[in-house]
Amino acid sequence: MQSVVKPGSQAEQVGRLILAVVVILFIPALPFGNYIIYPFSILTTWFHEMGHGMTAILTGQEFERLLIYADGSGVAESRLDGDAGPFTRAAIAAGGPLAPSVVGAALILASANARYWRPALFALAGAIAISTVFYVRSGVGLAMLPLVGALIGVIAWRAPDGLARFALQFLGMLAAMSMLRDFDYLFTERAVIGGNSMLSDTGAIEAALWLPHWFWAGVLIATSTLMIGASLKYALSDNSKPRRPLPRPNNVLQFRDRKD
Repeated sequence: MQSVVKPGSQAEQVGRLILAVVVILFIPALPFGNYIIYPFSILTTWFHEMGHGMTAILTGQEFERLLIYADGSGVAESRLDGDAGPFTRAAIAAGGPLAPSVVGAALILASANARYWRPALFALAGAIAISTVFYVRSGVGLAMLPLVGALIGVIAWRAPDGLARFALQFLGMLAAMSMLRDFDYLFTERAVIGGNSMLSDTGAIEAALWLPHWFWAGVLIATSTLMIGASLKYALSDNSKPRRPLPRPNNVLQFRDRKD
């Protein structure tokens, strides 16, 4: 029976992305599903906290360490200059919630073109390894992140093309959907993390820029939605760059004209 979905078509891309979402949503419902998804929950926390840290570095501040706790929460500790202005503080606070969407959008875009499948996975595995050495300073992070990074690296190195592509789509949608997990947190002014009460990310933006935290929560959600929506629109568009061509059967002869 002939398949109704053409390999490499838009329909196939839609189906794969839907499958990635279904896997993410239903893994926790399986026996031991929470244990299976746990390392990837730690990965989404890493996306978030590294967003804080990398924004601190980009704004000229010092990223000191990253702590991830057993419940999946985390803290990125940065040392700010005494003259660091309110916009710098607000940018660092916003960098965490936006980072998963930035990474998710980038991975979804990479999944649309075969030439980027493995380089994107290698880049992610390398970033996890480097950050673990230089910044991660908690037992959970040191135990989980190298395992996740190694798995991603092995997929990039040895997995068939289909699995490599699905891994990108899975990780991209996982990062994109982590905003849903943080939805309540974004509309909370203070939160308890690692046993300590502290300002939430939107609470920190409010403290720096005065507008209420719920306003900044709406801005962050809208920005993330636009990024993920644009990446999905491109990945599912027929105008996206061509995929890797399918191999021709051995009994098909190919001729190429030679131009003198």
